[in-house]
Amino acid sequence: MPVRVFLLDDHEIVRRGLRELLESQDDLEVVGEASNAEEAMTRVPPTRPDVAILDVRLPGASGIEVCRDLRAQMPELRCLMLTSFADDEALFSAILAGASGYLLKQIRGAELVTAVRRVAEGQSLIDPALTATVMERLRGKHEDERIARLSPQERRILDLIAEGKTNRQIGAEMYLAEKTVKNYVSNLLAKMGFSRRTEAAVYAARTRASQREDRPGGAVS
Repeated sequence: MPVRVFLLDDHEIVRRGLRELLESQDDLEVVGEASNAEEAMTRVPPTRPDVAILDVRLPGASGIEVCRDLRAQMPELRCLMLTSFADDEALFSAILAGASGYLLKQIRGAELVTAVRRVAEGQSLIDPALTATVMERLRGKHEDERIARLSPQERRILDLIAEGKTNRQIGAEMYLAEKTVKNYVSNLLAKMGFSRRTEAAVYAARTRASQREDRPGGAVS
């Protein structure tokens, strides 16, 4: 049976090139494609692919979020992340999402074909040392690194999110347009590896509580 592959990329010409490359191989079959996360979440499950090739950067939700959500539904699915940019934080997020590989679009066609075959067989193309680094972060040794990635403006907005304020309320307090606040929120969520503002709010509140307890006399009964 050929390896069944699904393609997610917001550029039609990229999807067409990938389809032609993969379908030139007797053992590979492209069973579907999508141009954004919403389409992918609708189209992938019915096609039951073995491998999904997902563009990391998409309008709206990222390919990493798609990887995480799809694997929650289909644990057997192997995801290959494809990107134009080398980004350590995106790589870490991809590992956390359960991706089997993280490849740059500069990769040669033959190498991509080999990568698809390898992950379909259950292999991982991600360096085990990188996975170990991510696991170390998960154990909480560098828990506040997520907040350290933020700019001062983003940290202030995160604090207000943790207080339960809406984008409109944040804009009024910081003298920013609501659309500008929305962009800041999207950026800080991406930097922190979250998809929902509630996740960031809970994380910020927990971190602040932990910091208070770590201060002398700061424990709260």
